[in-house]
Amino acid sequence: MLTSLAFIFLTGILLSYVFNRMKLPGLLGMLLAGILLGPYALNAIDISVLGISADLRQLALVIILTRAGLSLNINDLKNVGLPAVLMCFVPACFEIGAMVLIAPRLLGISVLEAAIGGIPLAMGLSCGDIVLTVAVLSILITAPLGAIGVDLTYNKWLSLKTEQI
Repeated sequence: MLTSLAFIFLTGILLSYVFNRMKLPGLLGMLLAGILLGPYALNAIDISVLGISADLRQLALVIILTRAGLSLNINDLKNVGLPAVLMCFVPACFEIGAMVLIAPRLLGISVLEAAIGGIPLAMGLSCGDIVLTVAVLSILITAPLGAIGVDLTYNKWLSLKTEQI
């Protein structure tokens, strides 16, 4: 079990470094490491680790959200205002749109089921794992596109705000 955890961490850190060097979020590399090492690709993770994977996912989510929250400077957010909100809202809309467009074709579910896909996962239903897999795929597809879009447009959005001040 410890060997599998070490393998997951080392692969995640390595792919995070590679993605950062490509000017992409390191989190994408970590997600890709989990997919590659998981049972649907290389199957390199011990079964005991897979048994606690739900707990590990929740722990990872808490760590990610805590790090994001602690790095947020409220004064900067107030100064930037609407562009900052749009930079958060627009990529999330792309992710939701990708989920609604991709999941029905891949899984044969309705658009409504795709739109509320997180509910089965939160309830612990067996189809929640499939929904989680499609959600991760949609993140892997849309996050680089969102990062590129934000990178190409943030100067314009921020300069609009500074002109108003």
